[in-house]
Amino acid sequence: MSKMDGKLFMEWFALHVKSRHEFVTNGELMKKGIETFLPSIKKWRQWKDRKKLIDFPLFPGYLFVHSYPNPEEFINVLKTKGAVTFISLESGNPTPVPSEEISSLKLLIENGKELDIYPHLKEGTWVRVKRGALKGAEGILKMKEDQYMFLINVRLLGRSVGVTIHADDIESA
Repeated sequence: MSKMDGKLFMEWFALHVKSRHEFVTNGELMKKGIETFLPSIKKWRQWKDRKKLIDFPLFPGYLFVHSYPNPEEFINVLKTKGAVTFISLESGNPTPVPSEEISSLKLLIENGKELDIYPHLKEGTWVRVKRGALKGAEGILKMKEDQYMFLINVRLLGRSVGVTIHADDIESA
């Protein structure tokens, strides 16, 4: 458990939800007064008669919950419509997601650029953005088709999100 001076403090946890229930579960948790983060991106969806901009979860099947690490809080979350289980590296103990990863992910989403998703990314060079809209975000530097990609890696989910970036805008973290 996470304690500071003997007191529990809130942490972020990854919650696995039923297929296509990300937004429903997120809404239900918010109604309960539980802070959540559901990273999403807008994509155009084509139907026979129309085209519409739709929100899609960045990590299908997952959202993040900000909670105290205690069984009562976890049970309250798991009793929510669509919730399946917390992601755990150790059976029975939900594993916290580092707040730096959540902060960097939020910065990347707020930037509004088109994102690429990289499942099961291997560790690369760890970098920090030193200027621009993503200043302060930390992540991994990779190459994609002769361009540098800045990736935010959510290790617990085994997923990364990337955006093209100029090499001049980054430095070693």
